[in-house]
Amino acid sequence: MKRRDFFKAGAAVGAAGAMASAPQLASAAMTPEEKYRLQVPELFAPVSRPPAYTPAIVIGSGFGGAISALRLSQAGIQTTVLERGCRWPIDPWRKIHPNDFYPDGRAYWHRTSARQLTGLNVSFDDFGGILDVTEYENIDVWRGACVGGGSKVFTGVMIEPAQEYFDAIFGDVVNYDEMHRVYYPRVREMLRLSSLPTDLYYKPSFGHSRVWDKQVRLAGYDPQPIDGIWNWDVVRKEFHYRSRPSASIGESNHGNSNGAKFDLTQNYLKYAEETGYTTIYPGMQVKSLGQDTSGRYLVQIQQIDPMGEIIDEYTISCDYLFMAAGSIGTTELLLKARELGELPDLNEYIGEGWGTNGDTAVVRTVSEFQGLYQASPSASIIHDANFGTPITMENWYALHVPVNLTAIGSLGMGFDMTNRCRFQYDAATDSTTLLWPRDGNADVVAATREMNNRICDASLTLPGLLGIVPDVNDSFTAHPLGGAILGQAADAHGRLHGYNRLYVMDGAMINGSTGAVNPSLTISALAERNIENILNNDF
Repeated sequence: MKRRDFFKAGAAVGAAGAMASAPQLASAAMTPEEKYRLQVPELFAPVSRPPAYTPAIVIGSGFGGAISALRLSQAGIQTTVLERGCRWPIDPWRKIHPNDFYPDGRAYWHRTSARQLTGLNVSFDDFGGILDVTEYENIDVWRGACVGGGSKVFTGVMIEPAQEYFDAIFGDVVNYDEMHRVYYPRVREMLRLSSLPTDLYYKPSFGHSRVWDKQVRLAGYDPQPIDGIWNWDVVRKEFHYRSRPSASIGESNHGNSNGAKFDLTQNYLKYAEETGYTTIYPGMQVKSLGQDTSGRYLVQIQQIDPMGEIIDEYTISCDYLFMAAGSIGTTELLLKARELGELPDLNEYIGEGWGTNGDTAVVRTVSEFQGLYQASPSASIIHDANFGTPITMENWYALHVPVNLTAIGSLGMGFDMTNRCRFQYDAATDSTTLLWPRDGNADVVAATREMNNRICDASLTLPGLLGIVPDVNDSFTAHPLGGAILGQAADAHGRLHGYNRLYVMDGAMINGSTGAVNPSLTISALAERNIENILNNDF
């Protein structure tokens, strides 16, 4: 990086900070509620009360929940979808979501501060923002908290794992050939998955992707293109001034205001509602599960507004209950129900087998400078099984950094079958603890560090960022998996043992790893597989 380019970048950081403070000053006289009502009035629209009874209830609206809702609806089954978070609109010009660098209450789910991956602490209003960072003693878990779930806040990557790893995870419970032949392609078609087009790859905002590819090639790797959920036509509009920039300037973790990600609100959930058989209810926080004497399932709800105020509390019922609140949410509800005796016949495997998918954030710096901004879609992937633990690295933008400071980021994922923990419910505090040990992914971190060091040595770059950001950070996971695993807590198609018509449809059904790749495609394909079998045999 040339000296003058570095100072240009530094000046841009200062300018970004100054511009970021302007909205804060303009809204200083407003209450947080007034400010967010002005920015996103749609979030405050009245939400009707769900029916007292619906044949099917789906808890959660991420990948597993959205797929369940659509297929139930197509079968003519009236379905209620409960989502604790808000329903965020899409607009080509409005700034509906804040950026990663300068978040406000719209960014995070009901908290007032967050420690970013750069090590900086940021403060903001308590609000029903789009990303929930759940803090446990030794790990932070990133979770979607909105209609559309993780599809709104992930980086859009959807990859099929290698059969070798898939078979190690699922054994004879799930057949890889069937998944490869039927269910992975079904999801790819529904979500229009594709890799970064060549014309965009050579745009200035993807300079970091080109640098990443160059660096890993110098280290002897052959980067391969990644399939993603991005709508490339919307991304192109950003470059042609027909949409406010979002993906092209590194927005992703807190949503893309212009719909650049082809998230679930634009496909599965949209199609489910269009059948007339599915209704989605945002602001519905499920507190507990139970069963009445007739065998119907009971779902206790607190209806909350975006400020977190409780509007109403009630209990609704169904014959078929689909758990899709994510690994954390689903496991918390099931474990609480078992421990309190509301669903006492759930087996001993509820709450077991949780893992992080081997997630790490990887950084190297003093890289070649290409482009002022780093776009958020991932372009490439490499894999190496020669450091003891198999490791995948994906080209990632530098999170929580407003402009290109020569930092090159990667999302690392390691494959293992041993780094697992369990949940523990405490009735006295009505809380669930995740017993993840300190250094629970030490082998993954060590292997990832060796891999990154190899790239640094070959590309003459430095690991980490000036002693501020570590080279390999495993303090978080964006891919929580486990807690109600297929073949243990449930049968091969998500039927939870001990009960009829009670199903797990999300990341909770997977044993802690999806084979060193992002889980979203495997979760979705399993949900398609599960719901097909359930509709054919249980209705």
